[in-house]
Order: sequence, then C-alpha cells, then structure tokens
Amino acid sequence: MTARNELRLLPWSGPEGKPCYLSTDDRGGYMSRLADNIEADQLDMAAILLEHASDTLDDQDADPEDLRRLTGELTGTLRDVLRVATSRGHLLGVSEPHRF
Repeated sequence: MTARNELRLLPWSGPEGKPCYLSTDDRGGYMSRLADNIEADQLDMAAILLEHASDTLDDQDADPEDLRRLTGELTGTLRDVLRVATSRGHLLGVSEPHRF
C-alpha cells in the first residue's frame, strides 16, 4: 500500500470516467513512473494550451467555432491538471482542493 494506506489517484480515468487508483509502496515502480510521466505530459500540454488560448483570445478575428473548440480543450486540460494537483496533494499529505 502507499504511505498512510492511501491509494494514489492516477492521471487517467477508467470506464465511464471513473477515477483509477494505484495501491503500492513502490514510488519507483513501473506504474508509479508511468503515472509520473503522464502527469508531466499533461502539465506540459496545459502550458502549451494556455499559450494557445492567450493567442486565440488576442485574435480579434477568432470565430465562435474556434472559441468553442478552445473552451472544450481548456475544460479537458483543466480536469487533467486538477486530477494531477489532487493526486500530488495526497502524496504530500495535503487536503483536497476547495470546490467552488
């Protein structure tokens, strides 16, 4: 089991969008490293998308379809980043982020 007998929230969802968890004491194990790498990729993609969003919002000629597509991408990316923050917070012993 993980520290304090907690499960690690993984950076992907299972069937029907349900969360996936990992139970292990080995933070250097294959699944832990895979999760770490995917989290890093998700955070990198969020940074790239943020730059793209800034450019799109600055573009006076952006059409509504571009903005709808951007909103969908931002929503998915924000969901990924929140999952990473929640998972890492649990690994550090920090409570859940506040829900608004």
